[in-house]
Amino acid sequence: MTLSVTDPHFGQQPMSALLPALRRALEERDEVGFSVPDPDLGLGLYAGETGPAGRHRPWAVWTDLADLLDAHLLIGRREAGKVRLTLRPRAGRLDTARDYSAGSEFARIDKLEDPVLLFTLVEALRRAAPPEGGRVLALGVGSGRELDALTLAFPGRRLEVLGLDLDTSALAAAQVRHPGFTFQQRDIGALPAELGRFDLVLALSVLQSRDVSLDGVLRTLHRSHLNPSGGLVLGFPNARYSGGEVSYGARLRNFARPDLSLLFADVAQARRYLHKHGFKVFVTGKHEVLVTAIPAGATTPAGLDL
Repeated sequence: MTLSVTDPHFGQQPMSALLPALRRALEERDEVGFSVPDPDLGLGLYAGETGPAGRHRPWAVWTDLADLLDAHLLIGRREAGKVRLTLRPRAGRLDTARDYSAGSEFARIDKLEDPVLLFTLVEALRRAAPPEGGRVLALGVGSGRELDALTLAFPGRRLEVLGLDLDTSALAAAQVRHPGFTFQQRDIGALPAELGRFDLVLALSVLQSRDVSLDGVLRTLHRSHLNPSGGLVLGFPNARYSGGEVSYGARLRNFARPDLSLLFADVAQARRYLHKHGFKVFVTGKHEVLVTAIPAGATTPAGLDL
């Protein structure tokens, strides 16, 4: 028997029944509303356990379900131990591989509004810990939003930052945002020796770009641009952006659902290379997986988090 969202007991069934019912309903209409036991009334219970209002599911279950169905989750009225939820399909999908210019859709995204990335990036930067007056090389900086994390990680510390990108409009926006930093238009796959050496290399969401050889860039950075006591923070995207929201999971081209195989392969490759060459390596993050490498003999400073 097919379950309908208009069933007065909808929300009490197992997720194996709710998920296909909601998927079918979203295929048939622009908005789907239904009532479920109020998650606030079942704090401490696991999903599926019986609470005061019936079968309990934490809010995280409903946000994950909405993300899975590529929908916004709207929260409505509460009454009699239940809460009204609405799923509304997201409008449009951002192809972040196509346009990183200052006026693009991608430029609207502030990744530091993601609390997990904010926390793990500041933690990673403090692990790498460039010294006072140290040189920082940032690859694929875009409009420079994520460089704000340097100030958060090292308040009051003077750093010499060089940011590289291919898009001139994004570099112009980055220069306005960080007037004390230096920005240059360069291909990260062909870094010249005259850039010199750095105490920290930061590369977020750029090493999986179509024209970038991960192994080649790692080799060049390690051999030609990193001081012996320097560290690296490398970010590998594990999300897409759609309708104003971040959606978990790396997507392969022409795949409708996330497939993490290339992400895992690239993270493992970076970790293996860095570990082989004497670095202590940490892997952290969620929507952006961070590979942090510091010299094996380096001590991890106290107070890593915000």
